Amino acid sequence: MRSDARQTKRHPHDDAPDTAAAFRRLTEMPQGPERDALRQELVKAWLPMAERLAGRFRNRGEALDDLRQVAALGLVKAVDRYDPERGSAFESYAVPTVTGEIKRHFRDHMWTLHVPRRVQDLRNRVRFARQDLAQTVPGRAPTLAEIAEKAQLSMEDAAAGLEALDSFTALSLDAELPGSEDGYALRDVLGAPDPALDVVIDREAVKPRIAALPERERDILYMRFFGDMTQSRIAEQLGISQMHVSRLISRCCDRLRDQVMQDAA
Repeated sequence: MRSDARQTKRHPHDDAPDTAAAFRRLTEMPQGPERDALRQELVKAWLPMAERLAGRFRNRGEALDDLRQVAALGLVKAVDRYDPERGSAFESYAVPTVTGEIKRHFRDHMWTLHVPRRVQDLRNRVRFARQDLAQTVPGRAPTLAEIAEKAQLSMEDAAAGLEALDSFTALSLDAELPGSEDGYALRDVLGAPDPALDVVIDREAVKPRIAALPERERDILYMRFFGDMTQSRIAEQLGISQMHVSRLISRCCDRLRDQVMQDAA
């Protein structure tokens, strides 16, 4: 009777089989088919518990069958790593191992955006606090201060957790904006490269080199490219030939181009 009472205390889970003797045999057996068969029997015996643990995470955006597979993987790891010589019952080691494997699955594979683990933990605390408060403050959404107090977090951490609530999944760029009736989607509000930026960069790059040119050459470039004057009008205004104006413009542009390229190199 004492043995039964002690065994009941060591196995608080209803679906926990008595496999203590089997685990002791497993640790003593050499590698081979017989040991592999016993290992498979242990995994099969504890599989209902792993599936029950997976069920705790249903309705969180992942299919239950996939969660059961993840839980089974955690169970296999627990069977392989469990050491009965430490004196604790297998379920006391297997439960956190399986649960941790499921949580890692959510953390590493289910988040669309990369969110630090600390923020993920804040998200979970905020989510549970908001669910509890929704039952005590009906008719309105709980405030940030109420959530922070319930979750025992600072206002800053509670705000970070609330922001992370919307980071688990991301909207498609084809998703229509709220209130849109003409198919106006998120992609329509995205910016595009401004070609004028390249012009600004070129102007800033050439500005000190233009300033270093002789005054007459600066005037010719200004009249041609900023005053939109023809070469003939420039020649007439300066009292020189159009051919001379053309040569000066070409020479200045070549010199500026070479100098800017050298600066860039």
